[in-house]
Parts: sequence; C-alpha cells; structure tokens
Amino acid sequence: MVDLPESLSDIQISRRDRLIGYYLTGLVGLVLIYTIIYNVALAQLEGVNQSIFASFEFIVQTMTTTGYGQDSEIWSHPLMFLFVAGAQISGIAIGFFTLRLIIIPLFTGAEVNLDNRLTPKTDHVIICEYRRDSAVLLDELRELGIEYVLISSSEENAKDLSDEGYSVIHGSPQDATAFERASIETARAVITDAGDANVNTILTVRSIDPDIDIIALTDDSDMRNVLMDSGADTVLSPHGVLGRRLAEKVVSSFSSDLTDTIDLGGEIEVTEIPIQPGNRLIGTRIRNSNIREETGANIIGAWIDGELQLPPDPDAIIRSNTVLLLSGAHDALEAFSEFTQPSRTFRQHERIIIAGQGEVGQAAREVVSGEGLDVVTIDIEDHDGVDIVGDAGSDDILETAGIETAGAIIVGLPDDSASLLTTVLARSLNPDIEILTRVSDTDATRKALSAGADYVLSVPRVSARMVARELRGEDILAPASQIRLLRVPAEPLAGSTLAESGIYEKTGCRVIAIEDESGFTSTIDPQRRFTGNERIVLVGSDEAVQQFRKQFDVSPIEPEN
Repeated sequence: MVDLPESLSDIQISRRDRLIGYYLTGLVGLVLIYTIIYNVALAQLEGVNQSIFASFEFIVQTMTTTGYGQDSEIWSHPLMFLFVAGAQISGIAIGFFTLRLIIIPLFTGAEVNLDNRLTPKTDHVIICEYRRDSAVLLDELRELGIEYVLISSSEENAKDLSDEGYSVIHGSPQDATAFERASIETARAVITDAGDANVNTILTVRSIDPDIDIIALTDDSDMRNVLMDSGADTVLSPHGVLGRRLAEKVVSSFSSDLTDTIDLGGEIEVTEIPIQPGNRLIGTRIRNSNIREETGANIIGAWIDGELQLPPDPDAIIRSNTVLLLSGAHDALEAFSEFTQPSRTFRQHERIIIAGQGEVGQAAREVVSGEGLDVVTIDIEDHDGVDIVGDAGSDDILETAGIETAGAIIVGLPDDSASLLTTVLARSLNPDIEILTRVSDTDATRKALSAGADYVLSVPRVSARMVARELRGEDILAPASQIRLLRVPAEPLAGSTLAESGIYEKTGCRVIAIEDESGFTSTIDPQRRFTGNERIVLVGSDEAVQQFRKQFDVSPIEPEN
C-alpha cells in the first residue's frame, strides 16, 4: 500500500521536477497571454471580432508550426505581421527547450554527453569523487558564487546530479583527460575526496599543472603527511574536526573555559555555548535570565528545540538542548560561562562514554583524555583504545559502560540509524545525561535532536564548511559550528535604515556589528541610515546566510590575515 503524504509540504519534489513545473506553468501562461493579445489585436487593428477559442487555436497552431491558413488572409496591419512572426520564433525556441528538458530525459537509454551541459568555466574549482553528500558542498559553492565542475567515476551518479542542475561530468580522476574536459587550465583549485585514490589523483593533477592549489579530504588523519608529500597543498580531516568539536562541548560542561570565540573587532567577540543538564538557566525565560545584568554578555541568538531564533523570543524557555549565541568582551563571555556553570561538579564515579572508535571517536577520546576525565569507549571491533567490545545500540552494552551514572555520551557511529538508536536508548536509560551525536546525513540532524540529543553535527555540513573556509576564508565560529558569521560591505543598504532594509524579514540574518570611519560598534540603532561605506557583520544559519547573499547580491569581505 502506498503511503500518501499528509500535506502538500510533505511532498518531496526534485530540483528537475520543480524546473519542469516552472517551465510548464510559464508555457501555459505565455500561450494565454498570446491568445489575449491576438484576439484584442484582431479587433482593434483589423476590425475582426472572433471567438477567444478561435484565437487560442491559432496561437497553438502557430507556436507548434502546424499552420494557421484560416487567418492569414485577414491581416493587413504591420503590427499583426510582427506579432505573428514573434509567436513563430518563440514557438520554435520553446520546442527546443521542451525537447531538451522533458523529451530527451524520458529516454533513459539514450546516450547523454554531460560535457555538453557545462557552461564555459574560468577561475573555478574541480572536485574529484566527493563522497560526503555532493549536493551539500555543491549548493554551498553555488551560493558562494564559486564556479565548479564535479568529476564522478559513477556514470549513474553523474547523470543524476547533472539532471538536478549541477555541473558534473563522468570520468576518472586518475585520467588526465577528465581534468582537461573540466578545463583545468583555467581552474583555481582541485579538491579531491577520492579515498584510497587520493594519492593517484594528486599525482595526476600535478603532472598536468604543477602550480594549481590542491585540497585533499581524508577520513584518516594519519594520511596527512603522505598526502602532503604527494603534492597536496592542504589536507582536511572533517571527521577529526567533528570529533574534537563534540569533545570540546563535553569538556565545556565541566569547565568555564571558552572553547572557541571569534574576534569581531573593537574588543567584541562572539561565541556559542550549549546549555548543559544541571545549568541554572534551565527552565528560565530569556527575558528573566539577567544574563546581561550579571555578566555583560548579550544574547543575540539561540537554537531552541533545533530552530535558530535571531533574536530569540524573550518569552522562550531555556532548555537543556538550547545553544545560546552570545556577544561581548572576552571577560564578559568568560563571566557568562562561570555564571551558568552547572552546580554539580564532575564526580569520580561519573564518566564520559564514547560510542564508536573510528576517526571521530578517536579524536574525541584524545581531547577528553587530555582533560583528565574518566572515559569509557565502545566499539563493535576489538582494537587499541576500545574498553567494551559490542554494539552501542544495545541496552546491555550501555549499562555495562555505566550509562546510568555517566555525565555525557558522544555518539560517533558511522551509521545514522545506529546513532539514532543509541541516542534514544541513552536518553531512556539516563534522562539527565548529555548526548552529543554525529550524523552522516544532513537530514538526520533534526531527527537526532528529536531523539534526545543535546548537540548534533553532520559530516557533510562540517566538510562543506571546511572547504568553503579554505576557498573563501570566510568567518565561521568553527568549521563544526552551528552558526555562521558574514562580513559584507553595506553598499546595498546605502540610503536606507536597518529597519527599512528588511534584512531579518527577507533572509533570517541579523546584523550584530557595524564598522565605519569612527570604529567598531555592536550597539545597533535600527533607525541609523547607511551611507554605503560601512561594513556590517551578520549572523545566521547556513540557509539564512545563503538567502542574504542571493537577496542582496553582495560578496563577503575576506578576513585580514
């Protein structure tokens, strides 16, 4: 039995299907407009009154080039001849679009040369065998305004992505001709994520262009030196960064030290701090938190129940899975961390559990162990560093690890289904435990939060941010942060006030600082009128920042070194 969607919003429509829908809607609209124009023109210019249906038939005949003999004798006005010629030309053009967009893709057995779909590229990046949800990275690059070509050795994957509107070709990254087809001679960088074939890919690129910038991604940080020796300029290990980030969040539960901040200028910094179980703010409304009065820090945003609020609702209740985004002087942010420190301290019989000892789990263990905290590791296979061999998605294994008295659990399993199961079990066995979860699918982030996780990071999003940071040097709290900062010139706002610009209403971003000739300020007057010479700092989610760039068509300012 087919499961029907409960509402229209539940229907998942692919990019290509949406494009076809827009195309067909536009085509119907154009035919109707032509019909009305023709019917009115006959009456006004030729003095001929005929049925609107007859005019509709004529337009369809003309645009499909099937003839229109019944009306050709009644035209005499030059405008009529010009209109009919325009309808003929547009009909031919629409025919080509229909053939390319709808007819050809229906014949799946037909040979399709993906190279022919590429537009001319220059100053672009070439991406080889990206294995972490290609669409997340490609969407990121497209919204950043960075041209790209993805080389995929899977013909099916290449066709699917190309049909979705991405710039993809089928080929082997170990074949020099694939890079020539991707216009490597005009490219700015090559990104390789080919796993065991990374070295081969790097050597292939170096044989073609000794000077082009090469960024390599790897799931094994031990491969860094090998990849650098092979010719890579930069080596990124997303799993290691993600594991360390999750561990830093655990450590911050038992320390007032800030794990990461970003300096905006003018002694103003921004950081995000998750609210841990036992925090004195839990159950308090934001308006009653007295954070500014007690510490001097300002709440400029908050993740509440998995939703980013900029600014947060003053009546919103702070919960154990809330992440607060704060701005202020470094001393103020440290004072906030001390002010909100849970009343409990880490007791000797408590522990931190790390489920999974892959790259993520190992990186997390190094951070936690370095803080002198008690750690218990779980993995399905027995190897160095594993304390308990078994499935972390089992009640018995979690109980053996001491889940009932543990202070936190880091779920670093490679399979999202297993991660979600472990998250649910951990929450049911210990309602007060702090749960930090890694997911491999971006769409699983909200599921993990619903399952009981306090903090969730996705591998595709972290990877895409790391690549974006290398290519653009843009400001991010950390590659594994849930919040993005953006510095842009205020030129698009010239002549308007912040209130009139509608930045928040149109994009979901919030301006948190302004820099002009007088210096840097985080005190924002919504009625201040911009000259266009200022620089503004905005904060928002990935989607909000992308929407801002699209709405205001402005490029970010790269941070000064």
